Amino acid sequence: MGSSDLEVGAIGLGCMGMTFAYDSAEQSEAASTDVIHRALDLGVNLLDTADAYGPFTNEELVGRAIRGRRDEAVIATKCGVVSSPDFNHGRNASPGYIRASCEGSLRRLGIDVIDLYQLHRVDPLTPLEDSWATFAALVDEGKVRAIGLSEVTLDELTRCQAIHPVATVQSELSLWTREWADDVLPWCRENSVGFLAFSPLGRGFLTGAMTGRDFADDDFRSKLPRFSPAAMAANQALVDSVTDIAARHSATPAQVALAWVLAQGPRVVPIPGTKRVSRLEENAAAAALILPAEDLRLLDELPPAAGSRY
Repeated sequence: MGSSDLEVGAIGLGCMGMTFAYDSAEQSEAASTDVIHRALDLGVNLLDTADAYGPFTNEELVGRAIRGRRDEAVIATKCGVVSSPDFNHGRNASPGYIRASCEGSLRRLGIDVIDLYQLHRVDPLTPLEDSWATFAALVDEGKVRAIGLSEVTLDELTRCQAIHPVATVQSELSLWTREWADDVLPWCRENSVGFLAFSPLGRGFLTGAMTGRDFADDDFRSKLPRFSPAAMAANQALVDSVTDIAARHSATPAQVALAWVLAQGPRVVPIPGTKRVSRLEENAAAAALILPAEDLRLLDELPPAAGSRY
């Protein structure tokens, strides 16, 4: 991961949905703990969380799950988003808030140092240079091993790099979200910076398991334009293409979608989330699926998704 000494598996685990954003009726700490333990067994050692998820409950769950196995995990968390249960998100990346957030995350996770601390979103009211200098100071103080950014522009990324090395960039990347492919992703390749791809399965849509699904009111997807009935119907063509390729390789659509993300570079790490061990194992197996050039070309040529991300 960039200039840091962090080494992670080819595929990571996004933990957000275990306590936040998706249907609460499907959430179980016992099941999620089983997923985290199985992930560590498989070498899926990057566990991605944030203080905003819950808020706070996700870090607490991850902290309890890694007790006794801390040395096997690379813990990535974030600050800078002020969350509420109804998904109204504010931003605060002032130096004082960052420091207080770091102490809170260390306490909730039950660890002495955060492996990867990420600025969740840029705060328009705080100069980015001030935010990033505070992150860099946390590294110097030994509270954080490496630092990264989430959903930033190329200009913001290069400004931060001039102050302290950027270990990772985390942004949504999948077969239906490619906004970073023209500038940020090539920059990461050129500078050996890790790229953590969140929602690499299109928040579950690219698995092919969502046809005709209705979402609970407390499920984040019920409020996203891309998950309106009309958009989902239009986007089914994307899933059909992925499913056709999967059949040729005796793979699942999810594995093909993850293999495409992995093909974007040696330091691109998809971090799909799941609350089921069977799905975790399916996702992890995608690391062994190497798609031929013709299939990658077909996937590259898929049309953009209908509906905006947010």
